[in-house]
Amino acid sequence: MTTHAQRDRLLAGLRSHGIAYTELGRRLGIAMGQHQSDAKALIEILEADDHGAPLTQSQLSQRIGLTAGATSSLLNRLEEAGHIVRVRDSADRRLVTLRATPGVDALVDSFFGPLTERMGEMMASYPPEVLAEIERFLGDVSTTMNDYIKEVSAPRS
Repeated sequence: MTTHAQRDRLLAGLRSHGIAYTELGRRLGIAMGQHQSDAKALIEILEADDHGAPLTQSQLSQRIGLTAGATSSLLNRLEEAGHIVRVRDSADRRLVTLRATPGVDALVDSFFGPLTERMGEMMASYPPEVLAEIERFLGDVSTTMNDYIKEVSAPRS
């Protein structure tokens, strides 16, 4: 059973992770010579591509918390920089998805590669069953947070 003190320490650790993750996005933007929101959008586009579910402009707008107009301007900047392309769906020509260009993967990998190596080394010090529990915990954290986001985002009657 989790004590209040343990819960508070875990939540503080998760907040600290969130702060570090946000800072990495800012640093990626600096490394790319772009704004943090551009880097954040690019990471979202790459992640969606990696999962085989490319984003539409509207979906990206929701994920990064920008208006449709601000997202359109951001996408124009990313497109002009050669980082993304807009692709019409072959089945429904009205649907336009966002795809990263091939060079972007290499750019992002070169930025995050050393961190990925360090994280792998750190994780190697934990037994597989502990990592499995951490994986389950993080999945539960994401589900709980996403459920709460939906709840607080729902229109109130």
